[in-house]
Amino acid sequence: MTSTVSELRSGLSSEAACDLYDSLPAVTVDDILGQWHGSEVPTGHPLDGLLAVSGWYGKRFDSADEVHPLLFGEPGDLYPVNPGSVPMNLLNTLGTRMPRPKIPGITTAFKAVRTRRHRARLRNVEYRGKVSVAMVYDQIAVIDHFRRLNDDTLLGAMDLRNSPQPYFFLLERD
Repeated sequence: MTSTVSELRSGLSSEAACDLYDSLPAVTVDDILGQWHGSEVPTGHPLDGLLAVSGWYGKRFDSADEVHPLLFGEPGDLYPVNPGSVPMNLLNTLGTRMPRPKIPGITTAFKAVRTRRHRARLRNVEYRGKVSVAMVYDQIAVIDHFRRLNDDTLLGAMDLRNSPQPYFFLLERD
């Protein structure tokens, strides 16, 4: 099964996203070092739509033990945010599976919780039957698992505690 980035951004069922993810090859730490721009893969997950309205830019992997999991802003003005300060429960209550307007003041709020400290690590983790690199957050019960879509694109599956299905996203190398 092959899909283009634009097809994935248009969305697919959770089952189709899982099938695609399962078919993709694993990645190593060295494969993903650097800065990546993120986008959603809509699947009907309750978090669908939140990345766009939050101003999330992507992730930066400096080394296996030094990861900025949440970059916000625009190129030239990117800043890492402390995931432990992001109200995940509040975000989950903003509605499900519908277009969301920009949240007023969100940029100012995230700038208030920016950090210089790395807030995640990379580890090899078995997930859905295959060992691949995963990003383990230091402060929240989330693990982001990665597979290679192509040389410059990763398909990520967010494994959020108590979520019955993964939340899928893309990372494209800057």
